[in-house]
Amino acid sequence: MFIDEAKITVKAGDGGHGCIAFRREKFVAKGGPSGGDGGNGGNIYLVSNIHENTLLKFRYNHMFRAERGRHGEGSNRHGRNGEDLEIPVPAGTVVYDDQTGEILHDFTTPNERVLIAKGGRGGHGNAHFVSSVNRAPHKAQDGAPGEEKLADEGLVGYANVGKSTLISRISAARPKIADYPFTTLEPHLGVVSVDTGSSFVVADIPGLIEGAHLGTGLGIQFLRHIERTRLLLHLIDMSAMSERDPIDDFHAINSELAEHDADLPRKPKIIVAAKMDAAIEEKVQKLSRWCAENHLGLVKISSVTGEGLEELKHAVFSTLHREEDTKTEIHDGKTIGVDGTTLDANAATRSIVRRDTGES
Repeated sequence: MFIDEAKITVKAGDGGHGCIAFRREKFVAKGGPSGGDGGNGGNIYLVSNIHENTLLKFRYNHMFRAERGRHGEGSNRHGRNGEDLEIPVPAGTVVYDDQTGEILHDFTTPNERVLIAKGGRGGHGNAHFVSSVNRAPHKAQDGAPGEEKLADEGLVGYANVGKSTLISRISAARPKIADYPFTTLEPHLGVVSVDTGSSFVVADIPGLIEGAHLGTGLGIQFLRHIERTRLLLHLIDMSAMSERDPIDDFHAINSELAEHDADLPRKPKIIVAAKMDAAIEEKVQKLSRWCAENHLGLVKISSVTGEGLEELKHAVFSTLHREEDTKTEIHDGKTIGVDGTTLDANAATRSIVRRDTGES
């Protein structure tokens, strides 16, 4: 299971039962029915939260229950409604129906709120069942059960270019590292701290090969994980071990991204010249000239010696910060609310996929 996907079960609160009761007052020989209604069960909402970065917590806590409604009582006292439960998720989370593949909601900004499981309605007390022929009904209605859903949750470069080694050096993540392609078969997330006291999340995503958009290798599953990234780091191998041309590498990656989604190559990007401790100077100069001609940022690093790692962290942070400022200007003062949106009660399975963490 990918670290930015998780399977969870959500159970909205059951409705409280209605009460069977009758008035019992002094000097009132035949008091009428006085059973109160049960309270409604609590709803479960997903809420996009700016402080959430990953879906990791759902791997360890995957059962969520809202409070049930209280039962009705005598003297026409209605039961209290169950409290709603809000589950925070990162912006970038997508809610979809596993059975149909239909996207039900796409959390693109913070503070969006969507109903994922509706609480059961409280049952009526016997006071509701009085009629002209039955003045003292001895029946009440049970509360309806709350909805229960099973959900799946979901959050570049060629294989073996050093992505896992890089993430292990700039964060506390410890992905499997070995000297052969496709060591990484699932994304690994790491939180990177910057000396300003801020941080961001990086994802070590499985390596790309030609034909990925057709499903070759890790294929579509790989590409899906970078659809919602805010920044792409293109790691290009500068060492003598790699016989590939660095510029051809870049174009091959961009081509696969474009075949999957034409918007992916337009994302902000930083070119990372990796393995500089074993670099061929001719390759480095060629890539440097090409980046300058195409106005692309280039950072030269070595995960072995530590060269350029601090520069890379600051370059990533400043780029993300600029993107966030732009996004804030666009959405300033506008909170998108979808409160009360009822999902199809007939769809037994809901899927929540975080397609990426917002960083790469």
